[in-house]
Amino acid sequence: MLSDIIFGLIAMTMAVVFYLVPIFKLVPILGTRSIPLVIVVLIGVVMMIIEFIQTVRASKDDSGS
Repeated sequence: MLSDIIFGLIAMTMAVVFYLVPIFKLVPILGTRSIPLVIVVLIGVVMMIIEFIQTVRASKDDSGS
């Protein structure tokens, strides 16, 4: 279970950094037209966090029985 948490946090950190690079490059260029891109990335990050929490809870339930 500890490895799920550690590798999950590493993967989420790498994904967020990967998603932030285009945002930081495009927001100054596109201005307000980049708002949909930011919203889509935020939705993806929230979905990733929810999936991580569900996976950790499921692995905790599996190891407890």
